[in-house]
Amino acid sequence: METEAHYFSKDFEWEQLRREVESDPSLRHHLLPPSSSSVLFQPPSQHSDAWNRFHIRHSTGKFFKERRYLLKEFPELTSGHNFKLLEVGCGNGSTALPILRNLQNITVYACDSSSKAIERASHVIQEANLDSVNHRFHPFLCDFSVQEFPKWIFCDFCRQNSALSCQDASEAGMDSNDISILTDRELCIGGVDFVTLIFTLSAVPPDRMLRAITECFNALKPGGLIFFRDYGLYDMTMLRFDPSQKLGAREYVRSDGTLSYFFCLDTVRKLFTDVGFKELDLDYCCVKSVNRRKGKSMRRVWVHGKFQKPIGNTGSSLHKLASGSI
Repeated sequence: METEAHYFSKDFEWEQLRREVESDPSLRHHLLPPSSSSVLFQPPSQHSDAWNRFHIRHSTGKFFKERRYLLKEFPELTSGHNFKLLEVGCGNGSTALPILRNLQNITVYACDSSSKAIERASHVIQEANLDSVNHRFHPFLCDFSVQEFPKWIFCDFCRQNSALSCQDASEAGMDSNDISILTDRELCIGGVDFVTLIFTLSAVPPDRMLRAITECFNALKPGGLIFFRDYGLYDMTMLRFDPSQKLGAREYVRSDGTLSYFFCLDTVRKLFTDVGFKELDLDYCCVKSVNRRKGKSMRRVWVHGKFQKPIGNTGSSLHKLASGSI
């Protein structure tokens, strides 16, 4: 069984793994363009359906484990009070639950493109039966790769008038026509302090990734942080795909129709910095785990990243938080 310590160690060097993979003839197809026999890419409408089927098939929740390591990987989550967090791609709630359980002063807004995932996450949070959790968990349906986040997260007025929120403007008696009045909430929440993008971006078609990250950028307050973890290049799961499942460079389709992309550091860096994020931390997380039952050693590769939305002319305690001064 893996322990939390595994997530903080570098059990092997990624460059050594790269050399082994690129010199192995049996893995050569991972380095080549997809063959003409590759499975055709699904249109967007079928993409969401594939994830609905995935969550129905894994409805017991045993497929996922709580990601308790996140609080140690991203200690900024524990460094303040009354933070708002947007979890993008909430799945069955395996990220939201440990955050809500261990941090009493954080509110989680969680979205997913799959309605079945939203149902499952809501059920998991309710079943946890923890005091003061349900009212701090707000799930909603949204495919951030093709849709904008709802205006109640961060309305246009608040983005353009960072020194004056729509709440302040309303209390000051400003004309409602001058404020981005919203549909299902009285006022927006003024943006979020954190965004978690944990094993989510790899399921997005590459041509939509930049737009998806732009949506995360727009949802953050100035100085806010985005926490990223996803599959890294030459991860064990990548090397298991056969040539017919390859859609493009580092992009594959599983037998159930869901997508999987494997990131190198340069790709992640360019995606986030092109949108406007400042890089704070980016590296491979290389973990060797052992399947004792089968007697096999498995080398897992994830990309771990932390990025900040620039503050500009506005002040933010998160700038000090990110720099370690508080």
